[in-house]
Amino acid sequence: MYKKLITFALGVSYTATIQAQDTLKIKQDTVQISSDTLSHKADTLTIIGVGDIMMGTDYPDSSFLPPNDGATIFPDSIKTILRNADVTFGNLEGTLLDKNKGGKVKTCSNPAICYAFRTPTRYGKYLVDAGFDMMSLANNHSGDFGPVGRQSSMQTLESNGILYAGLQVAPTTVFVRDSTRYGLIAFAPNEGTLDIRKIKEAQEMVRKLADSVDIVIVSFHGGAEGRGAQHVTKKTELFVGENRGNPYDFAHKMIDAGADIILGHGPHVTRSVDLYKDRFIIYSLGNFCTYGRFSLTGEGGVAPIVKVSINRKGEFIKAEVTPIKQTGEGGCQLDQDNKAIKTLQRLLASDFPEVPLSISAAGIIERKTTPETVQE
Repeated sequence: MYKKLITFALGVSYTATIQAQDTLKIKQDTVQISSDTLSHKADTLTIIGVGDIMMGTDYPDSSFLPPNDGATIFPDSIKTILRNADVTFGNLEGTLLDKNKGGKVKTCSNPAICYAFRTPTRYGKYLVDAGFDMMSLANNHSGDFGPVGRQSSMQTLESNGILYAGLQVAPTTVFVRDSTRYGLIAFAPNEGTLDIRKIKEAQEMVRKLADSVDIVIVSFHGGAEGRGAQHVTKKTELFVGENRGNPYDFAHKMIDAGADIILGHGPHVTRSVDLYKDRFIIYSLGNFCTYGRFSLTGEGGVAPIVKVSINRKGEFIKAEVTPIKQTGEGGCQLDQDNKAIKTLQRLLASDFPEVPLSISAAGIIERKTTPETVQE
């Protein structure tokens, strides 16, 4: 029986005390109840997932910030789509930290070409205005400016009402919307994050989360990078010598542990969708909105917005793909050429021909009518 509370602590709340210039206590694993909570439960739930988000950086200098101080980084055509779901999720690829507020940049062999991302905290309002509800901080850039940068990112998201997960100090988050309890947990192969390579530990965390919520959303940042890394290998993947995990094995085992939807990031290109035990997987959502310092040519400049419909058991109903593109220095816009849809069609046919999904020219992902859902 649900009780009408402003906040509800799930099990043991994690309180992260981060030592930096100032000490900040941040609570996660907190159910945030919206005004329409305890209304009747919808039979169909919708979750939007997008790829990497980096709205511009003032490191090494402000020339890498977008026009209009970022006010138009998410055009109205994109906002309309992102706002049209029960939950909208993205991967924050970098830090939200103000210049001259501390934070030691990660070590780079050549500072002139150092890929360290420091987005001003005032840009946080653009995320909430676009419709985002939750973010993953589990990636290789959330620690670009050390503990101070992570602290500032968490504080900025909190101040804008956006939930987050994926750090060792803030592993999960839970909230209620329309009487449905959603849990988010995120993984990566990077210091300070939940480790995608420790499968058994990850499964245990997902099981515990699944025991306390209705729908479990798992995000991961893993796999090799670049245009040569579009295919799911079903093996452990390396990038510049680093073990980036086995995304295929990880996704399937998280579903075994209770996950209902898997949203992947990391390769900076789109990867295939998959269906396992009636649960939807996308192995990479690509570069969604990445201004400056990203390679946006070819496949690096196209990506999907994926809106997934599931039932209250977490079982897949359908998904809708809206293709976007980035040109020049970046910034998302609708793609009338539908390149991301064509990419997903091609990758599904090559990587998972046995999976009973079809993708229409309009971007509708549905079950095929004949083969039974693959269970292995």
